[in-house]
Amino acid sequence: MLAAFYPRSSAYAAPNAQESCICMVRDEIDRQIVSLLVEDARRSFNDIGDRVGLSAPAVKRRVDRLEDDGVIRGYSAIIDRAIDGATMETLVELYCGGRTAPGDIRSIVEQFDQVVEAFTVSGEADAVLMLRTRDIAELEDTLERIRAHEAVDRTNSTIVLSRLLDRPRA
Repeated sequence: MLAAFYPRSSAYAAPNAQESCICMVRDEIDRQIVSLLVEDARRSFNDIGDRVGLSAPAVKRRVDRLEDDGVIRGYSAIIDRAIDGATMETLVELYCGGRTAPGDIRSIVEQFDQVVEAFTVSGEADAVLMLRTRDIAELEDTLERIRAHEAVDRTNSTIVLSRLLDRPRA
């Protein structure tokens, strides 16, 4: 089975026919290579080749193609969330007045370092945010500053007690 990946624009808008291309994982070997890199992006081409039955140069050519096609969009380090002391996570439903566009919501929330993820969603809320703060006082201050924006009507917050599942992102 082949999977399609849609590279997202810088505004994280949904893909449309004019701005996106379909980037393909062409076969099971590509899928295995991607899976191995998601597990450990520092894996050597030799190690990957041993696991998928290819030579290191063949793996490199495939990885280069996957990068060129936009399937692999980058590599990153996974940092311990506790390193900066901001270990408190809160999911925040954001409710805006009128017809606030996703780009406007992004402009509102991207100015807050405590907002580490933001999503447009179906349902009553206009967006759901993931905030990471050091404590309740910082959370309260951040929520007050978000709610002070004229487009924001209200928020609804849920503090995360524990993570039950935390998979690496593909």
